[in-house]
Amino acid sequence: MNILLVAINAKYIHSNLAVYSLRQYAKTYQEHITLCEYTINQYVDDILMDIYKQKPDFIAFSCYIWNIDMVRQLVIELKKILPHIPIWVGGPEVSYETTACMLEQPLLDGIMVGEGEQTFLELMAYYIDGTGKLADIDGIVYREKQEIHTTKPRKPMDLSEIPFPYDTMDTFKNKIVYYETSRGCPFSCSYCLSSIEKGIRLRKIDLVKKELQIFLDAKVPQVKFIDRTFNCNHEHAMAIWRYLIENDNGVTNFHFEISADLLNEEEFELLNSMRVGLVQLEIGVQSTNADTIHAIHRTMNLEKLSAAVHRVQQGKNIHQHLDLIAGLPYEDYDTFRKSFNDIYAWRPNQLQLGFLKVLKGSRMHEEYQMYQMQYKSYAPYEVLTTKWLDFDDVLALKKVENMVEIYYNSGQFVHTLEFLMHYYNSPFDFYQALGEFYEAYGDLGVHHNRIARYHILLEFVIKDKAEIIEPLKELLTYDLYLRENMKTRPEFSKDLQCFKEKYHGFYEEMEKKNKQGEENILFGYSGYQARQLARMTHIEYFTYDLEELQKSGKRKAVQQHVLFMYKERHPLTMEAKTYVLPDTQ
Repeated sequence: MNILLVAINAKYIHSNLAVYSLRQYAKTYQEHITLCEYTINQYVDDILMDIYKQKPDFIAFSCYIWNIDMVRQLVIELKKILPHIPIWVGGPEVSYETTACMLEQPLLDGIMVGEGEQTFLELMAYYIDGTGKLADIDGIVYREKQEIHTTKPRKPMDLSEIPFPYDTMDTFKNKIVYYETSRGCPFSCSYCLSSIEKGIRLRKIDLVKKELQIFLDAKVPQVKFIDRTFNCNHEHAMAIWRYLIENDNGVTNFHFEISADLLNEEEFELLNSMRVGLVQLEIGVQSTNADTIHAIHRTMNLEKLSAAVHRVQQGKNIHQHLDLIAGLPYEDYDTFRKSFNDIYAWRPNQLQLGFLKVLKGSRMHEEYQMYQMQYKSYAPYEVLTTKWLDFDDVLALKKVENMVEIYYNSGQFVHTLEFLMHYYNSPFDFYQALGEFYEAYGDLGVHHNRIARYHILLEFVIKDKAEIIEPLKELLTYDLYLRENMKTRPEFSKDLQCFKEKYHGFYEEMEKKNKQGEENILFGYSGYQARQLARMTHIEYFTYDLEELQKSGKRKAVQQHVLFMYKERHPLTMEAKTYVLPDTQ
């Protein structure tokens, strides 16, 4: 019998932990089980044909808000060409309002509700061995003779009884690996499905350490923990972080979602001691408006959270990703503007501006009418209006979100943005104005290349703040060459022809010193000729003190030649190492 477990991921680099975990738990039947991973960027027809060619006897889809529409299409078409094949679904998108789901999708044979490992194993026994009855399998909704039946809920599992999900790491050379050491969440945030299960179930730490070593030995690029609040148990978190430090392979990055206001001094010290880039932290702030925080039943000490973010930053070794949600109760345009500016001032490495999704099964789904919310009837059920936000406000915030993604979260304009903030009332006002400029000139929604984005920002400032154009051009040039060794110079950069001989002489001197084994700026580039050194690095001429521009916005005149060395990049920012040539300091 050929059992297909189908995952349709949001991106190619993603993987689906659920289907791997189901297959491993049902190891008795593993020879019958095939994993099929696709992405939402593929054509439905291509996925349909691929599934059909595998001649399945049973199909199960893993369902989330990003793929549910494709799954619905595939179920309809698959039933036309494989009418007698049972099709089941599972996952958070179908585990609530299950009877309605079965009625809306009459071709579905059943739903695995909630936690699926044991349920899937018993389904395999039923379909492959022909043993047992569907009515005796806990945690399912199934169709029999056009009638819909619901069995009793499945009891929570012992997380340590679930096998390690991966047979090999070879599949994940270019993908993020997902992993979990806990299920449940101690908090009750009304917008989140994790708050439904009270309490935390932890995987035994000895098991976790063995499994972490598999990732470390394979040197996978990134492991993303899906634990909802990783640091809710101090001993558990510390044991894992200590193990990662002690067994660090110098390559693998580990991503954790945490509540930063729970961190204590022992944890801060440990985090600050880690290799640069060993871990990254995702911190959900969502809002700084007290009324909003109270309404969504969120437990958060904003003062402690701010202090924690800054305390982690002291180590200069950890990427911090902070989240905000627009569309929450009691959050209007002005209070969201304040929330944005509050969090922006903390200088996170990434600031994710998202919009409330009214998820089935969440408390928000039960309370949305109380807040006069309108949200999309289709996934991802994103909010359209609330009592405090009209759709014009939502559209304006969408423009801000777009600009933050392009200019802040890309990490390509770090120094330029720091300078520009001195000339706007607030960061929010800057991104709002830039978004309006994009829209006015038809650039909104267009996928511009990197250089085009630099030019658009320059055009915006020329129109808005023409008096700062010259220092802006230098910072744009600096940001550009920090990340890319451009050989075709952008129009806004200076003509360096007059320095051609000077730079050539510098590289010849470095080549000579390298040959003699004499220590120098480019000692790490030994064995290369002057021309090769010039291609592998870059020298740029600046007439303003770039550090002063960023710090105060003041234009202090200098004459500096800055060397960009691309073999040596900062592990967090990926910026090239720079060096001010001695005779120009």
